[in-house]
Formats: sequence, structure tokens, C-alpha cells
Amino acid sequence: MKKVSLIIIGLVSLFSCSKSTEQDNYVPIPLQLELPSNFPDIAYNLDNNPITEAGFELGKKLFYEGKLSSNGAIACAFCHEQAFAFTHHGHTLSHGVNGGIGLRNAQPMQNLAYQTSFMWDGAATHLDLQPIIPLTSDLEMGETLSNVIVKLQQDSYYQEQFEKAFDDGEINSENMLKALSQFMLMMVSSNSKYDKYVRNEDNVTLTTMELDGLNTFQNKCSGCHSSDLFTDQTFRNNGLPVNPQLDDKGRFNILEDPNDLYKFKVPSLRNVEVSYPYMHDGRFSTLEVVLDFYDANAVDNGNVDPTLLRADGTYGISLTDYEKESLITFLKTLTDTQFLEDERFAEY
Repeated sequence: MKKVSLIIIGLVSLFSCSKSTEQDNYVPIPLQLELPSNFPDIAYNLDNNPITEAGFELGKKLFYEGKLSSNGAIACAFCHEQAFAFTHHGHTLSHGVNGGIGLRNAQPMQNLAYQTSFMWDGAATHLDLQPIIPLTSDLEMGETLSNVIVKLQQDSYYQEQFEKAFDDGEINSENMLKALSQFMLMMVSSNSKYDKYVRNEDNVTLTTMELDGLNTFQNKCSGCHSSDLFTDQTFRNNGLPVNPQLDDKGRFNILEDPNDLYKFKVPSLRNVEVSYPYMHDGRFSTLEVVLDFYDANAVDNGNVDPTLLRADGTYGISLTDYEKESLITFLKTLTDTQFLEDERFAEY
């Protein structure tokens, strides 16, 4: 019996040493972040969190992991579906644990490396910190960082993957958030028809209506939806009637600056064809309704962006029927099917 016990101990010891050696010899494989020539410089400092194959794969697993929520069922991907530019398709407001209904529409997840603030109100100013907000929200994932870490520490898969992804191998909140960032940083949407047109790739051309829409866009929309990110990343009040059920004061809730009342972050228009419903509360179901709003239904709620003030004293953007039609035709050239179907970002 003693001999058998010694053999078992020896095998366990051999296995442990072999595993330790394998971990010690593991060399992280770097991943290159796509840097499209028509995009500005990235805002995220990769020196503090270099993207590796192991880190990306860990972040991807965490993105689809229900353990990040209190009921074990609500993953980040629950409100961010890839086919719809990582929005919560068909829902005006985000849904969460125990049937909870969030207060805002889930935003697209794309080109996050280029952004300097996150959430509709800019509550997060660093990508590494953004997931804390939905994770700890009672209406969304309803969990605490400490509880999540305990659950991950008890999982043999995550024990192994954190060792591969980070030098210290620690399963802690910093590494978990950095892994999620590595996954999200790789979500670059830059291969739409429009991108290929402006980069002179594949002999892509725009139709007459698409070009007319581009011209209208440049003249009437690009002040806010600027650069090839199609957002200037500012916070603006676009004249939406206040939703009495939510009374969402937007950016004001962060700094309590009266000048921020009803201001929300200018969203990117990339993949806008599939990221409906629109606005911070998902009130508009189609692009046609959005353009009708800007043309005729904006209201003076006391703090509307002055760029929307028309000569007659009303607010909005005057658009003819043809301008609306051509604008929508152009906006559809921003749909990046390659991104929406990229298997790198799909669930295992």
C-alpha cells in the first residue's frame, strides 16, 4: 500500500512539475491591432496592455461568460450581438438579471481603441474601466467584482488561461478587465464599401445616389459625425423631446453641469444599418424616422446644440425627400459585413 501511495505521489509531482515547466516556458504571441490608413491615431495606450493571442482569447471567453453576472446567465454578449454591430437587437433598452430593464439602449461595440470616453454619458473614460458599469449595475449584470473573481478563481480553465495571458498569472480584477479590453480592442470595423472607396481598394465605386448622399452628409451631418470614425466623440443635445418615463438627463448626471443637460455622446454611424433601434433610449426604429425627426420634429428643450439652430429660429436639419433617400443609401455603405461575420469575435 505504501509503495502504491509513493507511486501516486510521484506521478502527481511529475505532472505538477511538467505543467509548471510548460507554463514557465510559455511565450505570449503578440497580436497586431488593425490600423486602417483612413482612421486617426488610436487613443488606447497599448504599452500598458499589449494584445496577445492568449489575452485576446481569454477576453473573448470572458465576454461570452455568464459567470460575470449574479445569476450566471447574463454575459456581456447578451446585450451585444455581433451580427448587429454588438448591440441588443430588437430592444429599445438593455435587459439584465431577474428581468431588469436598463435605462438606455445598448451601444455598438466597434473601434473602441480610438475612443476617449465610453457610455452614452461618458461615465467611463478608459476602456479598461467601462465593463465595471454594466457588471455592477443592478439592472444589468447585478454582480460585484470580488464575486466574479472568486468564481473565476474556482474554474480550472481560467486558472490556466490567466497564467498564459499575464506575467503574474493572477486572477484578479485588473487582469480580467485588461483581458476584456484586449478582446474589445481588436473589434475594428474598417472594411465597408465606403472604406474601400476612400482607400481606392478593389476598384470600388459609389453609385450616383450614394455619392449624392455622401455630399449631403458632408454638408449637413459631418459637423458631429466627423472623421472616418463618423463621430467627433463630443456630447450634444440634439433636440429630442424628453422621455417622461426616463427623464434621462444624460451627461448632466456625471458632472451636474447645467450646460450638459440632455447631452449624449455622438454615436458612430458605422454599421448604422444594422444597429437599430436608434438614440439613447432606442425610440426610433428606422433610419427614415431618424431623418424625419431631424427634418421636422426636433424641439427646444432648453439646451439644444446651437449647430442645429435654423434661420427661422427652429431646431433641426432641413432635408428634402431625395436627400433623405440618398443619405440612407450612403449610410448603408458604412455596413462592414466582414466585421459583422468575423469568426474571431464569434462565440466558440
